[in-house]
Amino acid sequence: VQLQASGGGLVQPGGSLRLSCYASGRTDGTRTMGWFRQAPGKEREFVAAMRLSGSTTRYTDSVKGRFTVSRNNDRNTLFLQMNGLTTEDTAVYFCAATTKGLIHSSLPDGTYYDYWGQGTQVTVSS
Repeated sequence: VQLQASGGGLVQPGGSLRLSCYASGRTDGTRTMGWFRQAPGKEREFVAAMRLSGSTTRYTDSVKGRFTVSRNNDRNTLFLQMNGLTTEDTAVYFCAATTKGLIHSSLPDGTYYDYWGQGTQVTVSS
């Protein structure tokens, strides 16, 4: 499975961006996709995840109410709509995917995911 993230850019505080993650290759076994981010000098952190069947989603507390994860299964694409961006959201955003069964407690754990994309830069600055 290959993952291609896009949609990053420079935005002012309070602005919005929509990230996309397109999955290609042998995607039939993909069960969950997620978003992580890594800010300069910080560890990678979980942002949001979504099962590709049903409606299970999970968000880190700092983005709840501002970010929304969604999918288009027909196009093998995961989205992250980011509203109300702050400077604290500045980071490289990575998408990830796993073929593992749902373990809700593992969704924020990077080791739960089998495949990773290359990342897209999001910079929030005035």
